[in-house]
Amino acid sequence: MKTSRIIRYTAWAAVAALAFAVAAVSLISWRSDSTIPMAPVANIGGPFTLVNGEGKTVTQEDLKGKPSLMFFGFTYCPDVCPTTLFEMQGWIEELGAEADKLNYVFVSVDPERDTPEVMSDYVSAFDSRITPLTGTPEQIAEVVKSYRVYARRVELDDGDYTMDHTAGVYMMNPAQEFLGTISYGEPHNAAVEKIRKLIEQG
Repeated sequence: MKTSRIIRYTAWAAVAALAFAVAAVSLISWRSDSTIPMAPVANIGGPFTLVNGEGKTVTQEDLKGKPSLMFFGFTYCPDVCPTTLFEMQGWIEELGAEADKLNYVFVSVDPERDTPEVMSDYVSAFDSRITPLTGTPEQIAEVVKSYRVYARRVELDDGDYTMDHTAGVYMMNPAQEFLGTISYGEPHNAAVEKIRKLIEQG
């Protein structure tokens, strides 16, 4: 079962680079030619208590000390989420040894379906350094609010549902303060340049 899920997610990631972004929310971002990171944005981010793929509690304090890349999505996402995690895997590979200077976090906006086991299974198709986080509906609502994430449940005609959500990757400094985003579909080299600047700040 797990093998088939991994194959399916990997296939999604490989083809999703051609898909259009859905529900992208425009956030502050660094200019690609910027040499100095922007000042932190105090009203984006804050304390949270969630659980990782092993069911262990993780808070924002556990991420402090390293810059972080945070992405908010869900495992049933047909295109944006597998594409973004596939791209994140590519950034990690490009960074080489420097990749270990960052935290990589995938936060679910669909706690009803995204249990710790489901989240762990999902990210296993990408890089093991990507930490999956989920929680109760109340915990997810709190982190979505504090990080100014757009997330909305959309009912489908067949009785199922999907989620519209912010598509950018959040860049957080070592104090877990928001600095900007990597946009969905941003060219690989531009994204890696931003990440290297983020590492330099740390």
